[in-house]
Amino acid sequence: MAKIRFEDDDDLIDIRLDNVFKAVFTRDNKLSNAALSKFISALINREVVVRGINVNELPINNLRDRQIRFDISCRTDKDELVNVEMCLNPAPYEPVRLEFYAGKLFTGQDIRGTGKTYNDLKEAYQITILAREQFFPDEVFLHTFEYYDPEHRVSLNGKSRIITLELSKVEKVVEKPPVKMSVQEQWAVFFRYLTDKKRRYIINEIVEREEGIAMASEVLMTISKDEIEQAWLLSEYKYELDTQSRLVHAERKGKQEGLKEGKQEIIDLLKSGKSPEEIIKDYEN
Repeated sequence: MAKIRFEDDDDLIDIRLDNVFKAVFTRDNKLSNAALSKFISALINREVVVRGINVNELPINNLRDRQIRFDISCRTDKDELVNVEMCLNPAPYEPVRLEFYAGKLFTGQDIRGTGKTYNDLKEAYQITILAREQFFPDEVFLHTFEYYDPEHRVSLNGKSRIITLELSKVEKVVEKPPVKMSVQEQWAVFFRYLTDKKRRYIINEIVEREEGIAMASEVLMTISKDEIEQAWLLSEYKYELDTQSRLVHAERKGKQEGLKEGKQEIIDLLKSGKSPEEIIKDYEN
């Protein structure tokens, strides 16, 4: 593998864009696969090798027909199920959404057939990188959730996990020398500060120390240098934001119009001679 070093004037495409994240980790080559394996291994604290990525989205030319969220659904060499996603603009209900999809990932396994039991179920991991929003009140940037009894602090020891990486919480971490960072901290700082030219020297030191990050960086460099591909990815992301913006605008406009209609209806009822108490009773019914 070639030694990777980012120059101070390199304009890198932001890996926190979910489609760029996926482009880096799902290329049909050994480098991309190894980078994904190293990243997953870092978060679950155990070495795994990704042996297959499931096709879970429509082809690129059907962009307008698919959901905005990009994810990487894969299997390890031990048949464990892993879903990895970068979430740049998460919704307020994100934690519940993660629970829902972790459940679907785990229960989607087929254990029907002679000689199979629940013990044949493989471990399932829902991994989400929360790029901007902070969801949990503590200062811990990496959380691993599982079923447990909160009153008695007893774990169910089940096989499903939700892992979150909150990049908004690594402001203090980046002040540490990379040699003192954990591998999880190195990945988080890499994602958060890759395009920050003032932190470029820190990123270069992390790239030199962590093989998986160096692999991801090499793939990213090919994308950043390919003007056509970079333009396509940015155009794709712009379309997603435009679509999201239009939906939010339409929703807000609808609420405003509904509020105006409601106010006018109340005014008309008052003019008709009804008392406020009668109007409230009508709305309650």
